Amino acid sequence: MTQVRDILVTSALPYANGPIHIGHLVEYIQTDIWARFQKMRGHNCWYVCADDAHGTPIMLKARAEGIAPEALIERVAAEHKADFAAFRINFDNYHSTHSAENRHFAELIYNRNRDQDHIARREIKQAYDPVEKMFLPDRFIKGDCPKCGAADQYGDNCEACGASYSPAELKNPRSAVSGAVPEMRRSEHFFFKLADFEAMLRDWTRGGGLQKQVANKLDEWFDAGLQEWDISRDAPYFGFEIPDASGKFFYVWLDAPIGYMASFQHLCERTPGLAFDRFWAKDSSAELYHFIGKDIIYFHALFWPAMLNGADFRAPTAVFAHGFLTVDGQKMSKSRGTFIKASTYLEHLNPEYLRYYFAAKLGPGVDDIDLSLEDFQARVNADLVGKIVNIASRTASFIHKRFDGRLAASLPEPALFAEFVAAGESIARAYDQRELARAMREIMALADRANQYIDEQAPWVMAKAPERVAELHGVCTLGLNLFRLLIGWLRPVLPGTAEAAEEFLRIEPLTWEALPKPLLDHRIETFKPLMTRIERSQIDAMLAASRVDLAATPGAVQVTPPVASLDPPLADSIDYDTFTQVDLRIARIVEASLVEGADKLLRLRLDLGGEERQVFAGIRAAYTPESLTGRLTVMVANLAPRKMRFGVSEGMVLAAGPGGKDLFLLSPDSGATPGMKVK
Repeated sequence: MTQVRDILVTSALPYANGPIHIGHLVEYIQTDIWARFQKMRGHNCWYVCADDAHGTPIMLKARAEGIAPEALIERVAAEHKADFAAFRINFDNYHSTHSAENRHFAELIYNRNRDQDHIARREIKQAYDPVEKMFLPDRFIKGDCPKCGAADQYGDNCEACGASYSPAELKNPRSAVSGAVPEMRRSEHFFFKLADFEAMLRDWTRGGGLQKQVANKLDEWFDAGLQEWDISRDAPYFGFEIPDASGKFFYVWLDAPIGYMASFQHLCERTPGLAFDRFWAKDSSAELYHFIGKDIIYFHALFWPAMLNGADFRAPTAVFAHGFLTVDGQKMSKSRGTFIKASTYLEHLNPEYLRYYFAAKLGPGVDDIDLSLEDFQARVNADLVGKIVNIASRTASFIHKRFDGRLAASLPEPALFAEFVAAGESIARAYDQRELARAMREIMALADRANQYIDEQAPWVMAKAPERVAELHGVCTLGLNLFRLLIGWLRPVLPGTAEAAEEFLRIEPLTWEALPKPLLDHRIETFKPLMTRIERSQIDAMLAASRVDLAATPGAVQVTPPVASLDPPLADSIDYDTFTQVDLRIARIVEASLVEGADKLLRLRLDLGGEERQVFAGIRAAYTPESLTGRLTVMVANLAPRKMRFGVSEGMVLAAGPGGKDLFLLSPDSGATPGMKVK
């Protein structure tokens, strides 16, 4: 029996302004598998998480929907919880950063660091939106890159050339909230003195709690010098007000990781015998692990342990970073249908297929992983259906038909069973070290061995020979015992399938300790299929549904004014006469201008050869007004006018592309003139 460990594990908090998608699920599935394994081993393991519910984006999204931020985060939390539950993510507690517990610990950590002189106050110059009357975060300022000139870039970095800069360096800056030109104003801000903790952080980052690649990356920040971190934001802001500063709020990244503590405290309050200090006190011997994406290492591996240290709490035992998800070798794409929401996936496929596929890809490093949809289908069908489930389906029917549903009293080849049992420790080490792909390979190699044994023994041949009835009984009993070991080892990955298998075998939930003892002279239930094969039509339907989601997503380019939808799913056929009713005309853009109060629209004045039309087009991310003036394009001229809050849109210009800055207006060849009909 291994020594019982006290373990607290967390995943990064999902932001409470949108749905969970399959890219998010990589982390929660990885963490859940690891936590479930620790529990199967008999350790005291607790898995907590919460919604990250503060910040400017949430405030603005709620405002756009005409609801209070509290109503928005409550709705999103319900959606997140439903998606996680459906994917068998087994949190011991799921909470919110907008909670009494989080306010308590945010203020406590701030006050303790302030009292130890780790907080500085000074005035800074900051972009201000005179229309919305609010200071703008860097990501809410857009303009032309000061390095390469690319249009519509964020205020902190250029997606075109990769340059980093300050919002003050942007050319032609504008507020992404209102479209107004930002003003530079002064405001007092609060800063965390990260450099005060340099010695402690150097020791901690090289103390074995980070992956080697991550520790090496952090050396770059040490070499550049640890900078003070702005931990405050000005009103209006959805978050917690700083105790000694009216109108100043904690920056969302200060109270987000504190949400781990808050969620655990919330769990302690309703779990007798579970003590907060046992896991968070400075002298705690418990283990504390954070699973995160590689994009938020800076916050978790520098600011977070420093803040904890300054407030007299313990640092994490380790921070485990993972890479990003690609689909079919490319970034997830709404236009291709590969930006798949968790809820959309669930409408078409078993969640445990994805759990297994991610497990088969994940290692202990920070490399990106790819979801190849063809490989996904093939591997699930071959491994789970063709190997694991197949063992039970090939043997259980004989036990029921010939032996009244009761297993034999002994195993015909105990050495083979012992060989499988011995492999359990190697599989356990792989799980513990987050080498999930290795664990899956070892399990599937054993599944091949089990199927080989059944092929060699051929129980279907034995069943035809009355004198071999005892042999048949033993072979099928051993086959089902090998299946029990395999499904037990897969239980952290396939909890729902394992539960169904346990019901079939009429046993208690499997633990690692219980697996080595064979199941003998025991009645089982009638076997029912545990999984079915994935058909390509299911994947195609999921992709099509995801493309449909794009047209329904607020903020996406819509089908009717202002602009045609991007890469929609193929529609039902229409006849030629119906198509000819669409009047496509060449139009010259006489004037293009920004639309006050809309960050995606441009107002276009179009000349159709003597007749002018006004059209609102959602192309602002791709074009500046100046770049469009005088250009020829194609428009739908007989679309019914549509009244919008900015005015009447009298048609639709046509564009193609995945969206955002990758959007391209249709342009005719030379020789076309305004008003010309497109044939």
